[in-house]
Amino acid sequence: MSGAASPPTPTPGPGPVPAMTDADRELEKLLNREASALNREMECERILKAFKLNPYELLDIDENATPEAIKKRYRQLSLFIHPDKTSHARAPEAFDLLKKAESELSDEKKRAEIDAVVIQARMLLLKSLSLPINIDDDDARLRALVPPLRVQLRARSKELFIDEEVRRRKAIKMNLANEGLEAKRKEEEMVAKKRKADDEKVWEETREQRVGSWRTFAGNKKKKQKIKPAILG
Repeated sequence: MSGAASPPTPTPGPGPVPAMTDADRELEKLLNREASALNREMECERILKAFKLNPYELLDIDENATPEAIKKRYRQLSLFIHPDKTSHARAPEAFDLLKKAESELSDEKKRAEIDAVVIQARMLLLKSLSLPINIDDDDARLRALVPPLRVQLRARSKELFIDEEVRRRKAIKMNLANEGLEAKRKEEEMVAKKRKADDEKVWEETREQRVGSWRTFAGNKKKKQKIKPAILG
């Protein structure tokens, strides 16, 4: 009769975690600093590559964000990519872009103009997708979109922002042209007035000369009349 089966050999469990040495701690700090520096560099790149006319994209925040959320997001990003905290060569430019974006969204009138473009873009997008314009963002049809709704909305908004910027620049150019024509007209008026004033001044300055010439002419004429013709024969 065979003996009882021997119990399985227990698998040795993990040994105790070795205590971190000072060298390990320094290495961990170094890796964390490098990871943080890399993240700062990547965030600078994201901001610099973002569409500059859309402040929501620059701040990477939802279009429905509250003013408080916008300010909080700006503070986070501005501290994160501050030129004093990252070695990215264009960090000052990225920092200024964030500041401009926050300033535009903090201005009620400017934000209303920006939101009007976003709303129009959303309506056009939903129409192109044959979806009702009053559809809720949580609707399953929107959640199933590929690319996601936010990506498609940003793309459509970009088109409209560009159109608005082109119209704005054309209006500025036209205004400058009109201002140039007006300035030229005023300059011509000033030249004409100056010429007239100069002519009047010369006329006054030569008055005595003209009077003297007339008197001389009149005197010579009288002398000729007094001379009697000689009688011949």
